[in-house]
Amino acid sequence: AGRPRTAGSAGGAAHPQAHRLIKEESTMYELTQVAGNSYYIQSPAKIGLVRLNDTDVCLIDSGNDKEAGRKVRQILDANGWHLTAIYNTHSNADHIGGNRYLQGQTKCKIYAQGIECDITRHPVLEPAFLYGGFPPKDLRHKFLMAQESDAKELTPGVLPEGFALLQLPGHFFHMVGFRSPDDVVYLADCLSSRETLDKYQIGFVYDVAAYLDTLEKVKTMQAAAFVPAHAEVTEDIAPLAQYNIDKVLEIADHMVELCAEPVIFEELLKKLFDDYGLTLTFEQYVLVGSTVKSYLAWLKDTGRLTALFEDNRLLWRRA
Repeated sequence: AGRPRTAGSAGGAAHPQAHRLIKEESTMYELTQVAGNSYYIQSPAKIGLVRLNDTDVCLIDSGNDKEAGRKVRQILDANGWHLTAIYNTHSNADHIGGNRYLQGQTKCKIYAQGIECDITRHPVLEPAFLYGGFPPKDLRHKFLMAQESDAKELTPGVLPEGFALLQLPGHFFHMVGFRSPDDVVYLADCLSSRETLDKYQIGFVYDVAAYLDTLEKVKTMQAAAFVPAHAEVTEDIAPLAQYNIDKVLEIADHMVELCAEPVIFEELLKKLFDDYGLTLTFEQYVLVGSTVKSYLAWLKDTGRLTALFEDNRLLWRRA
């Protein structure tokens, strides 16, 4: 099979990255070796690639759009590899955007778990869920709505030999990760980089309680290397997991403070955007807005906030 080659330079070898931090300085869509047969392709959301034998490989996610799929196909062709399956960690458009193209080109199988499988088959469910109704055209684009693909239910039984399925709910409905036979753990979106959190403050979360539980579990994990989709590859994930936990708790505390007096959702959202220096767009309205509603639900369920109705308005107030 020879040494793997990248999409950008067919003769370039992949870079071994054993026992050290991998900096995010690689060229977009460059193939990088993590350990043994476990690789990732640098993209807006990292794509995992694992060699199953001399000719067959599988992917963990597929990138954000058709063009990402084309770049992946170039890597496959340059190395003489056959794509057998795509294992989707979850159904956000930036993780399943290359599915349709790659499935059409290679006839590979696609697997996703639970609700993630449903959204992968019917991608309009993502912007509809975020918006809370039929989404306007402003939200029906490739960044929030991938093309549909023929996904099957992901179970441990459909994984290649030596793979382990990791349950990582919280960021999205039934998000999962994978541990490869090389002891490389692909963590999907269960944490963000420090730089991203410091810049945007509020990372997307669907279920705050489940998200915190997942981060606590990840914090104790051991592996040869961890590959988060939106952070640097590292051998020690605990510090970043704790940073994400602290940020969630910080955001929650600030929301409770902003609810010292009864406030409607729209006003609370405005205060958060103002306080964190964010700019409201249609995309940010649904992404941050959905996350804020998830925080409100969690804070109400845990007794820190109460909800009341006055003058046909839903108000949130510190308990």
